[in-house]
Amino acid sequence: MRVVKSLKSPLNRLFIYETDDGYRVESVFYKGERLCVSSQVGCPVRCAFCASGMFGLKRSLKAEEIFAQYGLLKGELPVKGVAIAGIGEPSANADEVIKAIKLFKEEGLKVTVSTTGYPLEGFKKLMRAPHDGLTISVHGISEEVRKRVFGVEIPLTEVLKALEEYFKEASSSRRKKFQLGYLLIKGLNDSRQELQKLGELAKRYRMTVMLMAYNEVEGIPLKGLTEEEYEKAFLTLREMGVRVTLSNRFRRDKLGGCGTLTIAREVER
Repeated sequence: MRVVKSLKSPLNRLFIYETDDGYRVESVFYKGERLCVSSQVGCPVRCAFCASGMFGLKRSLKAEEIFAQYGLLKGELPVKGVAIAGIGEPSANADEVIKAIKLFKEEGLKVTVSTTGYPLEGFKKLMRAPHDGLTISVHGISEEVRKRVFGVEIPLTEVLKALEEYFKEASSSRRKKFQLGYLLIKGLNDSRQELQKLGELAKRYRMTVMLMAYNEVEGIPLKGLTEEEYEKAFLTLREMGVRVTLSNRFRRDKLGGCGTLTIAREVER
């Protein structure tokens, strides 16, 4: 694997890599300390809002290729932590992702992972992996909404059942490393009813909600919320007594923000 291009905005740096067999993936260095890396070439989940899965899954990355996204930049950037939240679904490549987590930990790095919980067997493995935090990306609570969000069927009841089983054996400190991720999309999952269901779920499991703003992507006919609407959604959850965090400016940056990584960045061809 090699770095073939890097792009820079006032907030983030995006790196494009080429694998030995000619595929391309991307990572983003943000907040001046964390590197967001990819786990697959493309993605099998194909979320409606995400550029990463527009072309489906090409193949999974080996642990060495996941680690190389950091290794090739080591010494050049002051990386303190790694987020396995770039292109791909970590649960669909769980064995290699777990190997990569161990490689990152050997470097003294903190490692977080984001997953939809698909497929379930991979999700169960990731929950028990030696990460420093796991975000379960729900993006919808009712099955009707989830069918519109995800390109594959991911029953929330099954994801939660697996989570409950793990929480029974996990320590309280370990449980605190889990949170719910929710990307707000106008007219899709931002209704008060859906947000109330999200709040009830978060309170039930005593989990924080990471409420993310949508980065609009060319070619995808979905819209994000206005600042006023975003704040209103935040307050809806806060009024329910839910712990909520918001997207920072790095995650909302057009270069490398959530949902914008791609395996076919036309501007680079």
